[in-house]
Amino acid sequence: MGLIKVGCCGFPVGRKRYYGELSLMEVQKSFYGGLSKETVKRWREEAPAQFEFTLKASQIITHPPESPTYRRYKGSLKEKEVGYFRPSESVFNAFNESKSLAQILQAKIILFQTPKSFTPEKENISNLKRFFSTVERENFLFVWEPRGEWESDLIKELCEELDLIHCVDPFVSKPVWGRLLYLRLHGGRGYRHKYTEEELKLLLQWIKDTSKETYLLFNNVYMWDDARLCVRIWNKM
Repeated sequence: MGLIKVGCCGFPVGRKRYYGELSLMEVQKSFYGGLSKETVKRWREEAPAQFEFTLKASQIITHPPESPTYRRYKGSLKEKEVGYFRPSESVFNAFNESKSLAQILQAKIILFQTPKSFTPEKENISNLKRFFSTVERENFLFVWEPRGEWESDLIKELCEELDLIHCVDPFVSKPVWGRLLYLRLHGGRGYRHKYTEEELKLLLQWIKDTSKETYLLFNNVYMWDDARLCVRIWNKM
């Protein structure tokens, strides 16, 4: 049986309560921008030693300037330079900033989520390859969550070549490559689905059968309740 870690994408409750019940959290504010090193330093210091953070890389790396996610961005943009892993100063600076935050958090995983508009066109694939072949990853594990229409064989080929872990919502598809499982549960359309005990039992049995180390992150409206239910079910298996 592999090790499983369960958490939420962001803090749905107060940090003290969260640290007391779960052992993993994916930092989301790093994606939108404006997250200070002082803040993440405080999070790391107040969390238990065994608590683990993962980090979602800046949208400047992955998302084009017309993406609605920039509504929460307070900085200035060089619009021709951002998103789609473009080989630009803005993109590489954003990566270095994301990596610095991850280092302070003592995180070992950085997630790169690409939007549906990032399709498998020649230029996008070229940018993806150049980016992950260029950046200094040090000891980090890189996770890629493609949202566009990508063929499984191509995802596998790219993940294998670039040493990426394929991230999916396991209720939508199954990962095709990675030394561990990194799963993000989005709650279906509009993030409003509350997972049933039966759904989570089936998912956890599948995870158990893979014998892989697993990061299971809830990113739906009911993430707090669902994550705790998931832990209770796992502890009884």
